[in-house]
Amino acid sequence: MASREPGRWKPIDVKVHVSTGAGVDIHWADGHRSHYGFPFLRDHCPCALCNEERGREPARQAAQSPSGPSPLPLYKPRIIARAASAVGHYALQFDFSDGHSTGIYSFELLREICPCEACRAEGRGSTFKP
Repeated sequence: MASREPGRWKPIDVKVHVSTGAGVDIHWADGHRSHYGFPFLRDHCPCALCNEERGREPARQAAQSPSGPSPLPLYKPRIIARAASAVGHYALQFDFSDGHSTGIYSFELLREICPCEACRAEGRGSTFKP
């Protein structure tokens, strides 16, 4: 697992690509590089409302019909960020195209949920639990 020494998980370069919709690229002080697509960030929103909704998901899945989820899921438009802003020197906040804008993504959280192959191999990223 990557060292959590003070300063190593701090970003040295952050690029947010709102106009192209490409997502966020972060170069970390320990040399690691992360890329986050906007749909990924929206799915991992750390706000209280989203945390509560994620908590309900197991109950919702248990209540589904025995045949499983619908084979024809409803169309969901691709989520993009309409705007992004820094929150002090410790976080980013996004205004997503679905109208959601309350999540504050600390750099520590972003490093914890890094979706790259190496971080997933270490057990981070897809195991998000704020």
